[in-house]
Amino acid sequence: MPIDDLLRWREEFPILERSVYLVSHSLGAMPRRTRMRLAEYAETWATRGVRAWADEWWEMPRAVGDLIGRIIGAGPGEVVMHQNQSLAQATVLSALDWPRGRNRIVTEQLNFPSNLYLFHALEREGAAVTTVGSDDGLTIPTARILAAIDERTRLVSVSHVLYKSAFLQDLAAICRRAHDVGALVLVDLYQSAGTIPVDVRALGIDFATGGSVKWLCGGPGAGYLYVRREHWQTLEPRLTGWMAHRAPFAFEDHPIAYADDAYRFLNGTPGIPALYAARSGYEIVAEIGVAAIRDKSMRQTQRLVALADAAGVPVAGPRDAEERGGTVTLAVADGAAVTQALAAREVLVDHRPGAGVRISPHFYTTDEELDTFFEELARAVAAGRHGPPVAGVGTY
Repeated sequence: MPIDDLLRWREEFPILERSVYLVSHSLGAMPRRTRMRLAEYAETWATRGVRAWADEWWEMPRAVGDLIGRIIGAGPGEVVMHQNQSLAQATVLSALDWPRGRNRIVTEQLNFPSNLYLFHALEREGAAVTTVGSDDGLTIPTARILAAIDERTRLVSVSHVLYKSAFLQDLAAICRRAHDVGALVLVDLYQSAGTIPVDVRALGIDFATGGSVKWLCGGPGAGYLYVRREHWQTLEPRLTGWMAHRAPFAFEDHPIAYADDAYRFLNGTPGIPALYAARSGYEIVAEIGVAAIRDKSMRQTQRLVALADAAGVPVAGPRDAEERGGTVTLAVADGAAVTQALAAREVLVDHRPGAGVRISPHFYTTDEELDTFFEELARAVAAGRHGPPVAGVGTY
């Protein structure tokens, strides 16, 4: 077996010392240095007080965004930070109008529900949502999305990787079709950034959003928004705030004069502690390189598929690594209870209704941990069917 150079990073993540951590698609492990970053925040507030805004805090939405930009192919100043992806998406949507004849939003049935809630809310403003369906509840045929995009389409909004099954969508084809008919493209990178190489500028993506919770190991409270530069001077978000003003400290009391750069897509005061916490994960991912992370992910997820086949556990998602993100979903009976039973044994995965148990190795995962997962899965299933309930889990 080849030497896995990426395992040198394991000591950077304390939870790996006591857990088999296979849930980075939901919450990436915390880097050890994040504790020091949060202490730095506390020390700065304690010693610099209000001067911290001028020292660093005011620029943090852009400075931290630049760390994300290195990972997703954006240029300097093209990414700004929000408190979460929903706010980032809502900011983009608030900058668009929905004129008769060009009011369609094309999205997929398997987009993350938070995104769908925003799209359907716009129906009250004249938008018409076209939801592209799935035959199997796990994948979306690219041809079906392309066929749904026409001259009535204002916005195409898709997830790069579907959260339930890790199905990897063809962004290049979707962007080409959308731009051919004059539509804009908003991409959810939450389940891909940090584990799949992405180049937003090369793809021609108009807007991209995501968060730091998952593969980027940045924790909650740090969403991000990329806006293609050509839109900076033409879009005026209705969801706005004082940080988006060209002269925020003038405290003008008339309609906003938008900033000339990506700050026009900010709102109110940023969540500074979350930005401190998020930086460590971004730096580590950038240092390793997403290409190296992807190579290992493809190898280990394919190993998971082989182990599932050997165990007779159905795979609920793509079997080909080229069509899959960083997660393998297994159709396990009583998946929610089994997931709880595994957690009691310090084997951390999760479950999603309509999909199954989701397992995600990351750059810090050993091959032996994949074997351990299947061993513990067999014990949990057997205990649920033939023995007493696992402590703290209840009956199956």
